[in-house]
Amino acid sequence: MAIRAADSIFETLIDAIMAGQMVPGEPLVEQTLAEQFGVSRTPVREALHRLEQARLAERGARRAFVVRRMAPEDLAELFEATGEIESTLAALAAKRMSEIERRKLETVLDEGDACDDPATYSEINSRFHEIIKSGARNSILAATLDELNLRTLAWRAANFREDSRRLESSRVEHRGITQAILSQDADTTRRKMCSHVASSFIVLSDILARRAPEQRAPKF
Repeated sequence: MAIRAADSIFETLIDAIMAGQMVPGEPLVEQTLAEQFGVSRTPVREALHRLEQARLAERGARRAFVVRRMAPEDLAELFEATGEIESTLAALAAKRMSEIERRKLETVLDEGDACDDPATYSEINSRFHEIIKSGARNSILAATLDELNLRTLAWRAANFREDSRRLESSRVEHRGITQAILSQDADTTRRKMCSHVASSFIVLSDILARRAPEQRAPKF
């Protein structure tokens, strides 16, 4: 029960941070959040530690948690690293995926094409990328991507929620990646995946730039 509560609190706080409802430097007080969510402090503490791992929270004065400030260049480097690792995995997947995995990828691609709900599409998007990661057959690179995804997937989800155009562009990019994988074209797959992750960062940058001055990218 505590684990499920921590999951729910973690996801709710991520949504609030991504939507700009909780600004950088804002305190994340255990007792206040426990009262807000109607739970004990234990699942709140777990959720805050996970936010820290995801680099969305940091320790402030007296070791209390606050919403993390991230410089624009830090976010750019994070997405750049993610793009390099994920594009390498995608290139490997183009050569190593089984026929069953290729068919699963096409099925998930079709689900994404038929979906207009941002939250549902975000889940489909995660499955799309997971199939490719698994198909690469490299556990070390996969573990590295998992750590980076912990820090970037929330930002990518914000793209779908806050910019309706991102759903369509993501679908187009997914189809290009899938076609390259089905053709077993590793070089094209690598290039298209790297471009796909870069596009997510560009959309995110636009979202942050449109927010109120106190919530813009320089404070993140």
